[in-house]
Parts: sequence; C-alpha cells; structure tokens
Amino acid sequence: MAALSVPLDRAGVGWFVTAIAGVAALVVARVVPDPEPKTAGPAPLVRRGPRTLSNARYFWSAATVALLAVGTFRAAGWLFFLCLCTAAITGALAVAGGRSLRAMVVAVLMAPLASFRALPWVRRGLTAVRAKGGGKGLRVTATVSVSVALLVVFGSLFASADAAFADLVGRAMPDINGVTVFRWVFIFVVTAFVLGGAAYLRAAPPDLDGLERPGGRRVARLEWAVPLTLLVLLFAMFVAVQLTVLFGGSKHVLDTDGLTYAEYARGGFWQLLVVTGLTLVVLAGAARWAPRDTRTDRVLIRVILGALSLLTLVVVASATHRMDLYADTYGLTRLRLLVSLCELWLGLVFVLILIAGIRLTALWLPRAVVAAGVLALLALAGANPDRLIADHNVTRYEQTDRIDTRYLSNLSADAVPALDRLTGANRNCALAPIAADLKQNEEDWRGWNLGRHQARDLLAHKPAPAPSTCPGDYPSY
Repeated sequence: MAALSVPLDRAGVGWFVTAIAGVAALVVARVVPDPEPKTAGPAPLVRRGPRTLSNARYFWSAATVALLAVGTFRAAGWLFFLCLCTAAITGALAVAGGRSLRAMVVAVLMAPLASFRALPWVRRGLTAVRAKGGGKGLRVTATVSVSVALLVVFGSLFASADAAFADLVGRAMPDINGVTVFRWVFIFVVTAFVLGGAAYLRAAPPDLDGLERPGGRRVARLEWAVPLTLLVLLFAMFVAVQLTVLFGGSKHVLDTDGLTYAEYARGGFWQLLVVTGLTLVVLAGAARWAPRDTRTDRVLIRVILGALSLLTLVVVASATHRMDLYADTYGLTRLRLLVSLCELWLGLVFVLILIAGIRLTALWLPRAVVAAGVLALLALAGANPDRLIADHNVTRYEQTDRIDTRYLSNLSADAVPALDRLTGANRNCALAPIAADLKQNEEDWRGWNLGRHQARDLLAHKPAPAPSTCPGDYPSY
C-alpha cells in the first residue's frame, strides 16, 4: 500500500483533474455524434434515449467527484487509494445505473468491458467527424500550434531577460524529463480509456430491467424457517454470553484465567466479522427465496429475519467493543480504524434491513447499502484518519507513558499537527522522517495538497531535527 501511495501523491491532483476535463471535453464534443443531425451526413452510431437522469445517478456522480477530491485535502496515500477504488464503483453506477444488487454488480463489471467496446466506436466517431468537418479540425490544430510556438519563443526571451520572471515561469512549468512525459502519457491514456467507456455506456445505456425483477423461485415454508430458527437460537445463546461481556468490561478479561487483552480482542474480532458477513448472505437468500403469499409466511419472514438482524446487531456491538478495548490497550492503527468502521457500516446495514422488513419491500436497499458505505468513507476522510490515529496514540502516551514513535513516523503529513503535541526526542523521532519526506518531495501548484501544505508550514516554524536515538519504541502488537 505504501508503494502505491507515492505515485498517487506525486502524480499531481491538478494534472489529473486537467487531464480528465480535457479528455471529457474531447469525448463529449467530438466522439459522441449528435443523435439527430440537422444536416445531411453519417448516421449516428448510437441513438440516445431520454437525457433525464434519476436522482440516484446524480448522487453517484456527486460521490465520484467528492471521492476524487479527497486527494486534494488529505495527504494519506492509502486513504486516497481507497477513495479512488470506490470512485471507480460509483462512477460505473453513475453511467450504467442499476437498482437491484445483481444489476449493480453487472453495471460495475460492465464498465471496464465497455472501455474496450468503445475503442472501435471512438475510431468510427473520429472518422465521421473528420469526414464532416476536417478543415475546421486542421484550423484548430494550426491555431493551437501557433499559440504554443509564440508563448515558447517570447516566454523564453522574457525569462532570460529577468530572473524574477524566470523563477515565476519555472514554478508554473513542470520539469520536462522522461518521468514527466511518461506520467502525462499514462494519465492521458488511462483517462481516455475510462472516459471512452463511460461515454459508450451513456450513449448506449445497458438494459438492466431483466435483473431488477425479484426472484420468482420460492421454497417451502419449513425448508427455510426451520434452519433459520435454529440459527436464531444459536445467536441468542451467544448473545446471552456477550451481554455479560459488554456490561462486564475489562473485569471479564482480567477475571478469566489465562485470557489477555490481545487474545480476547484479536482472537474474537475477525470471527465475529466473518459471522456478520455470512449473516448478510443468509438474510439475502432468505429474503429472495422465502414464500410470502400468505399472511403466515409474511409474519414468519418478519419475525425470524427481524430476530436474526437484531441479534446480529449485538454481535456487531461485541466485535466493536473488542476492537475498542484493543485500541485502548495497544494503540490505534490504520487497520484497527478501518475494521472498526467496517463493523459500524455492517451494523447500519442490519438497521436498514430491519426497516425494509417492515413492509417487505427492499428495492431501495442495495443502493442504500452502497451509499452508506460511500458516505462512511467520505466521513472517514473528513475525520482525517491519520491525524485521528496520532491524536489517540499521543493521548494514550500522556496517560500510560507508552508510545510507538516508529509507527507514528510512518503516518502521512496529515498527522503532523497531532504529533506536534509530543515533546523532546519523542517529537523528533515521530516528525523527523515525515519532515525529510516533505523536503525530498517538494511540490508545485499542480500537486498542491492541503495536508502537506499545513505540515510544511508547521515544520518551518518548529523544525524536527533527526535524533541519534529514539526512546519509547514499543511494539504495537
């Protein structure tokens, strides 16, 4: 993950957004033919449907922009990587649509395939454009070429005549080298590939109606009710034990022979996380195949699935309690923060399932689940996770006098304001590697980032020299 964060950070958000805007303009203005040309010419390659978009698609579009904008405000490369992967999903849903779970999965899988399908479509579109108005394209090319030539010639003369102007031009213009050229070409190709597929899906929207209908196959009442009733009883037994743990707190751990905090939290959290995920699968299968023709069937669905969802919420609370206890004892890390957020999101999913079970209609549920995950990730970005981790561990150090400066020094520049609360060698041990990385990777306006800007400003006023030795390197387990 760390290896991926460097090129993502240094690629420059400004150039990334500029490339997207440029290629988007090319795709929309040149590639996609007018569905109803006013003059004689080549027939449109694809007939567009109505230009109206559902509210869900507007939400997915806004979420995609917000996720991509995280890289402008947060310096944590791992966070931007998660947002970038999520933006690929929300972007696919924005252009392809889909309401049911099957339709949404197909829409996301269809997006990369559409990029390949778009290549011959784009080629034919460019050929049609040249056939209709090739002379205009040549005039535009000539205009751009002359403008660039004039700016280069006169800009070079002005730069050689005045040192201040030369410094301004040097800051505004990137260093032209092999790495820079490769980066530009790579970003342009990837962006054109992605936007070409998006334009193809918008021009030829997929027909997902066959995937939106609920499943017609049902099973007998006892075939689903008996297994799930037994599962509910098993959950109830486990929950009865967990309630004593939740109310007993750390005393339960200390009073249990041979049980440590690490064994209690680490040994149970992942199992409970798997249980939560499997329960979602069971609920989805029961909701799809359980009969609901009679009043008795509908009552059984509400009672059994509702009880299973409520009991699972207690399991979620138990897992979250274990991780919270673990973080308080051994410190907060990125992984512990992410899995806690994941558990909270799963808890919200079960609440949504309970709401859907009131009327036994869940057409809105798949989109609500994905939207909740997107909003949770955006909330995490807004909370500034690296700074949150640093604040938690510094507070823990003030209470226990134990800190792992080696781990804290691997956080991003977002954590600098929190790490500045440390003093002496601990502060220098935590901040010196971050300061060295900021100094080595100087940025210009194209790669400006709010987190790194604030960190540089703070370290400029309060430097953190590299110490010879670092005390207090405790394992984070």
